[in-house]
Amino acid sequence: MESAAVFSNATTGHLLLRRNAAADGSYPSSFLPFNKIPDQLRTFPYLKTASSSSNVFAVRASSAVSTRSESVDIDWETLGFGLVHTDYMYTTKCPRGGSFSEGKLVPFGNIEISPSAGVLNYGQGLFEGLKAYRKEDGSILLFRPEENAARMMMGAERMCMPSPSVSQFVEAVKATVVANERWIPPPGKGSLYIRPLLMGSGSVLGLAPAPEYTFLIYVSPVGNYFKEGLSPINLIVETEMHRATPGGTGSVKTIGNYAAVLKAQSAAKAKGYSDVLYLDSVHKKYLEEVSSCNVFVVKGNNISTPAIKGTILPGITRKSIIDVARSQGFQVEEKAVTVDELLDADEVFCTGTAVVVSPVGSITYLGKSVSYGSSGVGLVSQQLYTALTRLQMGLSEDKMGWVLEIK
Repeated sequence: MESAAVFSNATTGHLLLRRNAAADGSYPSSFLPFNKIPDQLRTFPYLKTASSSSNVFAVRASSAVSTRSESVDIDWETLGFGLVHTDYMYTTKCPRGGSFSEGKLVPFGNIEISPSAGVLNYGQGLFEGLKAYRKEDGSILLFRPEENAARMMMGAERMCMPSPSVSQFVEAVKATVVANERWIPPPGKGSLYIRPLLMGSGSVLGLAPAPEYTFLIYVSPVGNYFKEGLSPINLIVETEMHRATPGGTGSVKTIGNYAAVLKAQSAAKAKGYSDVLYLDSVHKKYLEEVSSCNVFVVKGNNISTPAIKGTILPGITRKSIIDVARSQGFQVEEKAVTVDELLDADEVFCTGTAVVVSPVGSITYLGKSVSYGSSGVGLVSQQLYTALTRLQMGLSEDKMGWVLEIK
């Protein structure tokens, strides 16, 4: 009886099919026949052995495209921002103090975890978010994945967790995207959202770092995050509850940051608002961020955004928008931004991986509502959204060196 599993080699960028030897210790040939591959792995046929004496079969991740012929049953025109079950996910484990082992691609599905896992009992977990886009010529693009890898490493240090290296993170993302290529929306119809997770999966009862960690990546095709799409959203300023505090974990993408905003966000949505804008927890007058987005304030040719000082997530879209805006002649300042400046702004917009750029139509603060513009999306918001999305989708020249083509 033969068995096989698909692995992703983070160093070489290969997908590896490792097969067990027959009872007599022999291997049938240098190719594993297609009819010998388990059904769930048949999207990776013709995997050639890495060497004549090895039981490892390999093909470049960039060419290991799913060959499944059935079409994806999705109406791309109405695609929203929700989970769609795709074909494969990537997983690898690491003991505390060790290094992550060679990862593998397995069919997407539930995972088994101990009820005493560190992530379940003490919230020892991080996640990232990035997107893959399909071009008209069929190539696939990633946007600044090394920045996500670096941010996960920073967060892991804060949360007492090991982290995959930048190269392992990027290669794992590439392998997962290629394995799920048929789920990438057509050009202009959305993107493939990529969710890397890092969690304490080992059992622990007393408060301590977990003894084992799991790095996992799954993907889902998505459309717009807000149902409004690129249309103004309406925010309410929260004055009592806070997203983060000085000395806490507001600057890392840990799972607990997001559970903490659900109460205020749910209350806001019940009143008809799109989301919540949080203030600092000390003075209660300086802007922090929206539940899952950074915020920008426009006044004339000047754009301001709250400075990163330990309570605000260093968004990769935020960082990119700052550079794009400066390249287009805007004066961009990272500083403490007051509510008064917010209410006096010409435009306000949010940025994030999921939303990219989302213009704000109105802000409600202490019962008073302020609207921005009367013709829909503000000129600055539209200009920056167009510039960044054209870069991400490969429609304009990438002078920044931000786009990674993987096929």
